[in-house]
Amino acid sequence: MTEITTTIPHVRQRIDEIDSNILRLLQERLSCAKEIGRLKAQSNLLTWDPQRERAIYARLLEENSGIFPEDAVRSVFHEIITACRLAQKQDEVAFLGPEGTFTHLAGVRHFGTSALYRPAESIEDVFNEVEKGRVQHGVVPVENSTEGSVFWTLDSFMKYKVKICGELQLPIRHNLVCSSGRIEDIQAVASHAQPLAQCREWLRKHLPGISTLTMPSTAAAAQMAAENPNIGAIVSDLAVKLYAVQVAVPGIEDYQGNTTRFLIISNHSHSRSGSDKTSLLLGLADKPGALKEALTILSDKGINLAKIESRPMKGKRWQYLFFMDLIGHIEDAVIQDGCEALKQICSYYEWLGSYPKAVEPEAGI
Repeated sequence: MTEITTTIPHVRQRIDEIDSNILRLLQERLSCAKEIGRLKAQSNLLTWDPQRERAIYARLLEENSGIFPEDAVRSVFHEIITACRLAQKQDEVAFLGPEGTFTHLAGVRHFGTSALYRPAESIEDVFNEVEKGRVQHGVVPVENSTEGSVFWTLDSFMKYKVKICGELQLPIRHNLVCSSGRIEDIQAVASHAQPLAQCREWLRKHLPGISTLTMPSTAAAAQMAAENPNIGAIVSDLAVKLYAVQVAVPGIEDYQGNTTRFLIISNHSHSRSGSDKTSLLLGLADKPGALKEALTILSDKGINLAKIESRPMKGKRWQYLFFMDLIGHIEDAVIQDGCEALKQICSYYEWLGSYPKAVEPEAGI
């Protein structure tokens, strides 16, 4: 029997054959996705079905049995799924700009690289673009694991009529950058208020006496650092790729596990996926025990309250609205009953949306 000797050219030839087969199958999958888009359009159905996507990931990870790295499976199929979905109808996504912000990075993580991204000058502008229908979706930060809620986002829900249709959690890595990549050249550090707060102890310890400059976005700080050799900036990995800056020190956040939760907003919500959240905006009656009464309704019905936050009503002194995140979907009977009961006792009630719950923080880039 002649022994077949395996050589590098032989293996590479097989890899080329596999790649060609993968490409052929991707083209076939895209064709199927376009046909689904046509059928959905006939029935006036939404192009995004989060329950279906969740089922795809679960099935693939089970079939994989840990052979291929699971994070890579999720990443590869995320791009495939989003590219095929966007072939049905391309998403336009507004985010806090310019390009390279953490919100931009969150958008890419959620919608993939094939979506059309529209930078906005402020979080409120993102809401306005969505409400007016100029984009299909918006991405906004709502809270950080170390610095708490993003009040600009909460306040915008009081002003604009939009729905929450998704969420994701993004681990935040802050890089100190400058044009030379030398920390000794830095005489001031610029960034958005949130990154400056999330890195304050590192800055105090390693750059004592250095002034900080608050910018409208991390990307704007990156632009400033690229133009001024004495300015450092705290920016995302994506901003490092987009702007002419060098990393002086990577990962300067004060706490490991620093994570920001982002919301996806649109003019519609989604049907239940089986693992969901429901967000409400409530005004309580001006009487003793009003908050306790609302919380008792949820407790008695066995509804898990994931978050509660109060914000002052603009133009009305000492009056507040409460943001609540409930575990479950508005289509769930227990959530429906709880919300109907809250309507009866609240001076103001608004359902902000029900959406798939983020399973775990997305892997960083």
